Amino acid sequence: MVYCTSFESKIGLIYVASTEKGTCKISVPRQNRKDFFGWLHENFDNNEVLDNKSRNKEAIDQLNRYFNGKLAKFTLPIDLLGSPFQLRVWKELNKIPYGTTITYKQLAKRIGTSRGFQAVGRANAANPLPIVIPCHRVVGADGSLVGYSAGVKTKEFLLKLEGALMI
Repeated sequence: MVYCTSFESKIGLIYVASTEKGTCKISVPRQNRKDFFGWLHENFDNNEVLDNKSRNKEAIDQLNRYFNGKLAKFTLPIDLLGSPFQLRVWKELNKIPYGTTITYKQLAKRIGTSRGFQAVGRANAANPLPIVIPCHRVVGADGSLVGYSAGVKTKEFLLKLEGALMI
């Protein structure tokens, strides 16, 4: 079964889904209800998806604590769904410390890929758990805030919150 809900956060409406194993999907603003349920229906049978806020209470609590500057590292159980390459990229994203950034090129080098930083960028874009798996900590070669599913303003907010951006 997949349990889903939504809640209002400091960055707008967020959708959350979890399985028995852990949180599997977070949709940040600019990803609407249709996008969220589209992803769920691509990965699960329609009859497995249930509305259930209490099953996502811990995810909502940790996200709110993060947005309030009271949480630097998520400890949620997660259930990641992706290709082996995506899973490798996401695992490496989890190693980027709170309050720091790296470039797409550095990320590609860290995972030892010959596929280059564009492939890493595509894996970042497919990250089903933005914020929890900190794809917002990856920036362009010149330090520019590029490539975030919730938009540059949200990426800027998150990096400022973490103290990684002093604009």
